[in-house]
Amino acid sequence: MKLGDMAAEFILHDQTGKAHSLKDYRGRWVVLYFYPKDDTPGCRTEACAFRDQRSVFEGLEVVVLGVSTDDQRSHQRFAEKFELGFPILSDVEGRVAQSYGSLFRLWPFIFAKRQTFIIDPAGKIAAIYRKVDAKNHSLHIVEELQRVMQK
Repeated sequence: MKLGDMAAEFILHDQTGKAHSLKDYRGRWVVLYFYPKDDTPGCRTEACAFRDQRSVFEGLEVVVLGVSTDDQRSHQRFAEKFELGFPILSDVEGRVAQSYGSLFRLWPFIFAKRQTFIIDPAGKIAAIYRKVDAKNHSLHIVEELQRVMQK
């Protein structure tokens, strides 16, 4: 994936079992962030930072979707424990992470790399973050959204 590419389509289930398809969000800005593992220090920090910026994202009418290779049950515990309030999608086989170049293999395990993609209303990649500081990342994403949404 590179800037300007069409974002890879997917259908994944969230922590409640609800299916989410990227095409469901066409016409809206989407923050699609990949992370390695539920309830680990960096992933917890990043998810809670997105949670804490929730009103800003809602004000901008931006959808935040988290994705990892953990299963739905793990996501449910994680989302409930930290009251995340946004969909955490389960990519157990890593196909979506792989399509975004965000899959890390440590045989026999697979994980999503900590990376974020901003997808514009037309479904194109507007920004890519391949190196992420979990603590401040959500603030950087808000700044980037404000910049790209003004174009």
